[in-house]
Amino acid sequence: MAKAKVYFTKEISPESLIKIYEALGVELKGKVGVKVSTGEAGSKGYLKADLIAPFVKKLNGTILECNTAYPGERNKASDHMKVAEEHGFTSFADVDIMDADGEKEIPVKNGKHLKYDIVGTHLDEYDAMVNLAHGKGHAMGGFGANLKNQSIGVASRNGKAYIHSCGKTKSPTLCWTVKYEQTDFIESMAEAAKAVADYFADNGKQIVYITVMNALSVDCDCDANQGDPVMADLGIVASLDPVANDQAFIDMVWNSDDPGAKELQARVDRQEGRHILPYAEEIGLGTREYELIEL
Repeated sequence: MAKAKVYFTKEISPESLIKIYEALGVELKGKVGVKVSTGEAGSKGYLKADLIAPFVKKLNGTILECNTAYPGERNKASDHMKVAEEHGFTSFADVDIMDADGEKEIPVKNGKHLKYDIVGTHLDEYDAMVNLAHGKGHAMGGFGANLKNQSIGVASRNGKAYIHSCGKTKSPTLCWTVKYEQTDFIESMAEAAKAVADYFADNGKQIVYITVMNALSVDCDCDANQGDPVMADLGIVASLDPVANDQAFIDMVWNSDDPGAKELQARVDRQEGRHILPYAEEIGLGTREYELIEL
């Protein structure tokens, strides 16, 4: 497989976000969904409206989300919309909670753990998607960027439970009691991310991948008690390959001489988070080999 192109800018601004998207050389046509994390009520690291609004407006994009499996302020569509409004997302775009009206199964090809992925029915309404991730640590997955945003992030509430339990249950209450091997959970996330990529490709639809590497906390934006950033901002990476883009993010964290990077590395490795990269490559979601093109 040829090396993937990963574009990189150190500058984190509304202008640089548009510029890095344009560097990908892809024009997304039709109805465009922008998958972000709206952030749990109380979290602070989610991508802010003033940063992403000009980019989303340029695409005439709709913010995409799905309800959470864990108890909180975002596990019902009506409550989730309130949080999205409080966090400024409804001020510049329509927000679509994709599983508000139901869910559907999409195929997982050659999965070891998942027989299918479960997504909100509204996913079908979009002709293209921007997977706009916020790079950070994660209590369960080690780290979150494009692969997590496309697996847990795009899955419906029951779909999230199915991934979290490595295919054992679709129940958001029972999934937290299932015993599993950590690497099985990491692999289940990769399988779900690939299911979404395949589903788009099979229907002639495009996904582009962008990760903003700012507010680098060891905790996810889904954590209401999210900790403060542990290291300096790194910039933005963008690619047509989600594996390469996540690999570039991880490489930058590992190559950083910021003393706080060690904290983030420890969080990632405690949860065997880096395992998602070789496994995602193995199942054909993308390549870890990339050429970094700095803008």
